[in-house]
Amino acid sequence: MRWTLAEAAEITDGTAVGTAEITSVSTDSRTLAPGSLFVALVGDHFDGHDFVRDAMTAGAAAVMVAGRVAMEPRLQVTDTLIGLRRLAIDRRNRLSGSRSVGITGSTGKTSCKDLLASALGVGTWASPRSFNNEIGVPLTVLGAPDDTEVLVLEVGSRGVGHIAALIEVVRPHVAIITSVSASHLATLGDVDTVRSAKWELAEGLEAGGSIVIPASDQTLLEWASRDGRSATTFGETGDVRISDLTLDDLARPSFTLEAGGERVRVRLPMAGAHQAHNAAAAAGAGLALGRALPDLAAGLELAEASAWRMEISPGARTVVNDAYNANPASMAAALDAVVAIPGRPVAVLGLMAELGDAAPEAHRAVGRRARQLGFAAVVVVGEDPGIAEGAGDIAHPVSDVSAARDKIADLVVDGDVVLVKASRSVGLEALARELVS
Repeated sequence: MRWTLAEAAEITDGTAVGTAEITSVSTDSRTLAPGSLFVALVGDHFDGHDFVRDAMTAGAAAVMVAGRVAMEPRLQVTDTLIGLRRLAIDRRNRLSGSRSVGITGSTGKTSCKDLLASALGVGTWASPRSFNNEIGVPLTVLGAPDDTEVLVLEVGSRGVGHIAALIEVVRPHVAIITSVSASHLATLGDVDTVRSAKWELAEGLEAGGSIVIPASDQTLLEWASRDGRSATTFGETGDVRISDLTLDDLARPSFTLEAGGERVRVRLPMAGAHQAHNAAAAAGAGLALGRALPDLAAGLELAEASAWRMEISPGARTVVNDAYNANPASMAAALDAVVAIPGRPVAVLGLMAELGDAAPEAHRAVGRRARQLGFAAVVVVGEDPGIAEGAGDIAHPVSDVSAARDKIADLVVDGDVVLVKASRSVGLEALARELVS
C-alpha cells in the first residue's frame, strides 16, 4: 500500500497540509510503524487528537485529524472515522484480484475466522484478533498485503445498519452466518431483528456470490430462497455435514466432515463441540471458493484460536479461559465443553452484557445449566441479574475480581477444571491468567 498525502486527501475528500508518503494506516500511536498515517479517532472516552504529537514522534508520516491541529504534515477531514472507512474502500478496490469472505453471527465469528484462515492457507489475510467493528474491519483491509488472494473478515453488528455501513469495505464474495441467537438485545430488541441485522452481509454479496448458513435455521433458508441466493448449508444436516463427533480429555472435537460425496476425518485443536460447527461453516466457505475438502480439512487441523477463546491450560488445575466475551449461546457451549474434561468443574462467571429486558432470565438459565451439568461451584463476579439465583446452593456471589480471587483460593483444589467467562466489560481475563500461573 502506498499513497501520497495528496492522494489520500482526494480519497477522503479532505485537505492535505504538507507532503508525505503513506505506507500504512494506524489508530494507535503506541504501536504504529514508521511511514503510517495516524488516524485520530474520537470516541466516548478518548480523543486521538491528544496523541498526534506522540504519533509523529513514533515515526508517523502524517496524521489524519478533524480537530484544530497545527501539526504538519496532516490530512484535514470532517470526520476521521469516515475518512478511515473511505481509505479502506479505496484499498479494497485496489485489491481487485482478491476474493473476500465476510463472517458474521451471534456466536462463533472469531473461531470460524481462525479456522477458515488456516483452512485456506497461503495467500489468505484474516482479521487480527476480533477486529470486527467500524474501526477493526477497515484496519484489517488496510493491512492486507498486495498479494492477498483471499480476505477473511469478521464483521460484527450491534445494531441494524452496522454491517450495511461496512459492505463497501468488505465486498464479500462469500458470506458466512455462523449462528443467530440472543445477543446485543439491548440495541436489537429481539432475535428476529438480530437475524435481519446479520442478513445485511448476505444482501451485500458481490455478483455471483454465495452464502453459508446453518441448515437448522429455517428462516435464513427461506430468505436465501426468496432472494435467489446461492446457499451452502452446514450442520448435522445440510451440504456440509458433521457426524461421529467425539471429544478428547481436553474437550477437543474429532468428527467426520462430509460434503459432495466426500468424507474426511477432522481433529481440531480448539476446545468444544461447537467448534465442529464453526469448522463446517469454514469448510462450506472454502468449498464455495473452489477448494477441495481434503485440503480444507488438513488446514482446519492446524488452526490456532485467538486469545481468550476456550484457551485450555492443563496443570495442577485445568484453566479454561473463555473470557473474551459472553452471550447465552456461548455460555452454554463453554459450560458443556468444561464438563467433558476430566476433573471437578468450577465456573467463574460474570455479566453477559447488552441483553436488555432478556437479561434476568438469560442469566438465571446459565446458573441453572451449571447446576444441572454438575458444577461443584459457580463464583459469580460483580453485577449479576440472575446467575446466582439460577445456580442456587452452588453459587458464590462476590463483589469484584479481588474478592473472586480470594473465593477461588478457598474453593479450588488440585484436579479441578475452572472455567472463566463473562462479557469483556467484566475484565476476567486477568484473573484467568493468574489462575494459570
